[in-house]
Amino acid sequence: MIEALQKEKVQVGDVITIDKATGRINKLGRSFIYSKDYDAMSGNTRFVQTPEGELSKRKEVVHTVTLHEVDVINSRQQGFLALFAGDTGEIKPEVREQIDQRVAEWREEGKGEIVPGVLFIDEVHMLDIECFSWLNRALENPLAPVVIVASNRGISRIRGTQYKAPHGIPIDLLDRMIIITTKPYTQQELGKIIQIRCEEEDVEMDEDAVTLLTMLGQSTSLRYVLQLITTANLVAQKRKSSTVSVADIKKVYLLFYDLRRSVELLQEHEKDFLFGEEDAHIENSTRNKVTDENIEE
Repeated sequence: MIEALQKEKVQVGDVITIDKATGRINKLGRSFIYSKDYDAMSGNTRFVQTPEGELSKRKEVVHTVTLHEVDVINSRQQGFLALFAGDTGEIKPEVREQIDQRVAEWREEGKGEIVPGVLFIDEVHMLDIECFSWLNRALENPLAPVVIVASNRGISRIRGTQYKAPHGIPIDLLDRMIIITTKPYTQQELGKIIQIRCEEEDVEMDEDAVTLLTMLGQSTSLRYVLQLITTANLVAQKRKSSTVSVADIKKVYLLFYDLRRSVELLQEHEKDFLFGEEDAHIENSTRNKVTDENIEE
């Protein structure tokens, strides 16, 4: 107790709370009675009312923890022998089952409440078949969180197998999901997104330039036109202007290609680049010719 008082630097006039179970001391502030004293104190000093009535009070404290944190606390080996235990840090299934039973008892006794969480998995098609199998089994747990997955793949191969499935997800797992429908952005929505991005980047752009970017977003992609905002602003600053105009948008559009124009350029000048289809065809023809000569010899 004395060490705790010295650690918190408790002085005469401080209002504190003492946890009877753990002996923890928490300083709430200084009493208003000592607010008029001529004493050096910091600006963060907090003045509170002096407690009245019964000093011993019952206070309910709610701790919010995850089941994984409870599993880690109960599975962690303590002491010097932990160095020779060879524990890899993996939580054993027996520990998880014991924690689940204890949590179920707390729920029945009213001591605890389960708040389902949300697990978001982006690029879910990168998981292999073993991960999907484990995820499919984990979703059957009554304490499982709400799982939201995202993917930008169509009919693609499931990693670890030779089978193809929609979005690269096994059919049995995909059948348990509710698929959210999406639709392309309209012209008004694209314009609103561009305006919001301009406000975030502190870029002033006239209405004609916003309209031009909206049209480019419909023909190219939203990511491409959003990146043109920064480059067009640099061009406007170079000509000593605080507003991005249509001329600035046209200039950066000609300087930086989008995906479609880049592909067209590669197809047009494919023979000028290394490792193209024509180079591969010539290399294969040369190998076949050498092989034929070896056979004739």
